[in-house]
Amino acid sequence: MARVAPGVKLMQKVSSTMLFAKIAPHFIPAMDKAVHKLTRGKVILSAQMLPGVILTAKGARTGEPRTTPLACMPEDGGTSWILIGSNFGRPGHPAWTGNLLKHPDADVSWQGKDIAVRARLLAGEERAAAWQAVLGFWPPYATYQARIEREIRLFRLERR
Repeated sequence: MARVAPGVKLMQKVSSTMLFAKIAPHFIPAMDKAVHKLTRGKVILSAQMLPGVILTAKGARTGEPRTTPLACMPEDGGTSWILIGSNFGRPGHPAWTGNLLKHPDADVSWQGKDIAVRARLLAGEERAAAWQAVLGFWPPYATYQARIEREIRLFRLERR
């Protein structure tokens, strides 16, 4: 098993706390959007800890573009991605998951490149396998799932 850097271990502990779940949603996305814009799509600040994309999907109700910075688990060298609808372990699915359910064609900014993708909600054995991979990738997701009643939605984004 690969050795985990001390800073990563500390961030995993911090991100598992209820205080983080209350505070983080108010500053991490805004900070990521600002840095992403300032660097012309080259940097997502939170991606220094976890890989991340900037998702642009149509709003479920409005059809207007909605931009959301998200942690992701890249697959196959960045040809597909798993998005985790954890909402920082808070009740309720994050809005972006409803947007993808209604409008699965979206775009991501990945490592400074804009990529057209199609999202697919994972279910059954495919979801179970992806969930195990996600837990190996970032163990705090287990803490998030344990404190909420809903099942965390997982989406696979594939290039279109």
